[in-house]
Amino acid sequence: MASLKLLLAGVIAFSLLAQQPEPPPLSIPITVNVVQDAVTVKNDNGDFVTNLKPSDFRLYDNEKPQDVQVDVTFLPISLVVAIQASSDTAAVLPKIKKIGPLLQGVLTGDQGEVAILCFDHRIQTLQDFTSDYGLINKAMEKLKTGSTSSRMIDASMQAFRMLRNRPGDRRRVLLLISETRDNSSENRVRDVLVEAQLNNTVVHSVNINRLITTLTAKPLPPRPDPFPAGARPLPGNVPPTPEATRGTVSSSANSVSFLPLFVEIFKQVKGIFIDNPVEVFTKYTGGREHSFITEKDLERAIDDIGEELHSQYLLTYKPNNKMDAGWHDIRVEVVDRTGRARNDVKIDSRPGYWMAAVPD
Repeated sequence: MASLKLLLAGVIAFSLLAQQPEPPPLSIPITVNVVQDAVTVKNDNGDFVTNLKPSDFRLYDNEKPQDVQVDVTFLPISLVVAIQASSDTAAVLPKIKKIGPLLQGVLTGDQGEVAILCFDHRIQTLQDFTSDYGLINKAMEKLKTGSTSSRMIDASMQAFRMLRNRPGDRRRVLLLISETRDNSSENRVRDVLVEAQLNNTVVHSVNINRLITTLTAKPLPPRPDPFPAGARPLPGNVPPTPEATRGTVSSSANSVSFLPLFVEIFKQVKGIFIDNPVEVFTKYTGGREHSFITEKDLERAIDDIGEELHSQYLLTYKPNNKMDAGWHDIRVEVVDRTGRARNDVKIDSRPGYWMAAVPD
């Protein structure tokens, strides 16, 4: 009888537990106290405008004017260079090894510091932050090709965490030298964007051309088609020919509008598929994408990034509308002496950021 009572008690307890509602999905609280925006200003000829004063800028956060501090002097840069060293990059890795002298001289300057990461299925720190020219070059010489995996998203997260601990008076920059795809990371794009936002990090990239890696990589055995010949589902009135089948599985070019995409990334709990995380990282943080095939292309890309970094204005403010949860648009104006927005300059800055609800 006692055993029967215990069995009944267990069944009742299990039934009550099963009736309990599932806990709500975990969300990431994002509270932003200070926002930094690295702003690039160019004239009609495409030249950098570098003679502006703090009073020449206006910044609006969700169309609300902000009290902005503008730094027009050079701030020292903390730079993490994350390099894809998978087997796919064997043809270009010798070119990448040669850019060590450019990292400190062109990108960060004498007061800057550089850290080097490489990644395939592993993420390895080849050199922690240093201003030593010799150590940077030695780290670049350690680059070796590895497996077929590419944990680019995880490497970006690792870079942001390294930059998190740098002094607050330094600019934080990540330079990605990799393909734009990722095939084995554990972190979600959303988590990485949060880390970039909280640390006010700008991402620039020099993309490894996928054509090179495709042509030079060792081919993998093809995956079997799960559908028998002629059995793949096709649109109506389309004959099941090989050409039609290939057309249904090929992907079109990415032509999304990025502001809705950013909002969707932060709203989704499980995340959404993103074909080009590098493009998302650069556009969200206000950085740029470059690409290269030859060694000269790579050097030119580094030069262009360095020139932009040293020609920017750093706008910093504490949002006066922190209670507005959700996406915050950032809009920057350069004004003339009368306070009117100038239309003879082009302004590039980060598009905005995500703010969670602030508790009372």
